[in-house]
Amino acid sequence: MTTTAIATYQCPACRRSYAADRPLWRCDCGSHLNLANGRGLTRNQIAVGEASLWRYAAALSLRHPPRVSLGEGWTPLVRRDWRGARVCFKLESHMPTGSFKDRGTAVMINHLLEVGVGAIHEDSSGNAGASIATYAAASGVSCRIYVPATAPRGKLVQIVASGADVRAIPGTRQAVSEAALAAAGESFYASHNWQPHFIEGTKTLAFELWEQLGFRVPDNILVPTGYGSNILGLERGFDELERSDEITVRPRLFAVQAANCSAFAAAWAAGGDQFVPFAIGPTIADGIAAPKPVRVAEVVRALRSSQGGVVTVAEEDIAPALAMLGRLGLFVEPTAATAGAALTRLLRDGTIGPDQTTVVVLTGSGLKAADRVAELLGIEAGP
Repeated sequence: MTTTAIATYQCPACRRSYAADRPLWRCDCGSHLNLANGRGLTRNQIAVGEASLWRYAAALSLRHPPRVSLGEGWTPLVRRDWRGARVCFKLESHMPTGSFKDRGTAVMINHLLEVGVGAIHEDSSGNAGASIATYAAASGVSCRIYVPATAPRGKLVQIVASGADVRAIPGTRQAVSEAALAAAGESFYASHNWQPHFIEGTKTLAFELWEQLGFRVPDNILVPTGYGSNILGLERGFDELERSDEITVRPRLFAVQAANCSAFAAAWAAGGDQFVPFAIGPTIADGIAAPKPVRVAEVVRALRSSQGGVVTVAEEDIAPALAMLGRLGLFVEPTAATAGAALTRLLRDGTIGPDQTTVVVLTGSGLKAADRVAELLGIEAGP
């Protein structure tokens, strides 16, 4: 990987541009920022001997080779039968910290190291916090993580084990975000929901699927979705492949949400692309319980342009999908199991055909929430 030009951030609200040459997470006007279009990727630029997402380093908006890596990316793509259809499951649960978040974290942290970041902090329901705390530890950066007081114990233990300062916040997930926002003057807010280089990392999911499917794109991709970084990363990645003349069609993207906390479904149903208030209830899919996502407009537009959509999953449908995945050798947390429940529904109503190439992204390991999985599946504790 050779030194490249400094990337550019663009504000979708006031249209201001910034050089990505210092730690920055939002525009002066208060809006989030997006990265300008990337360079794209051709198959002859892939570093085929690199069994990680850094095989696509030529397409990443970093100026130098990574200073820290834990071997993130290049996760397995396995095929299983699901209600009469042959389906591809992308095992993002096999990442170094057990969730897809490592894809975005690795690129974001390496960017922040390039621009001289100091101490950082983040808010998370668990997986992103564990990922950022782990990569911060690996790079020697001081880190503080704000989490819900009700976060799964397994995720909390993982964060604490990394040496991060953990701040448990009572109340809603939004209260956790507000606590982290209030601390933005104390250290850099390395938010996976705000900092654009996180999505720059998740776009490598698109590159991997394309390569692992023999340089072809699937017909459909289902992704458990809270804030939408995987949806936006997939759109960005496939857009770059199309602009590089490597593909001519794109897959339909389906954002899977828990019915009890479904911000994108509310915006979709309203026919627009802006956040609309909606009723929030408790959900066992804690990893996608996002009451107010940052990039609602961008995610909804990505879904519409792909001719996909939003699929909501009822609480009572999550445990059966979790059990079915387990019997296929795929042990995931309840959040990831929502994608299995959505797949059943889309196959049943004919939205997805059994002869189509469909990818289901399994975002987090069952080891993240083993106690909750045992409870849902009625597994008794051993002697």
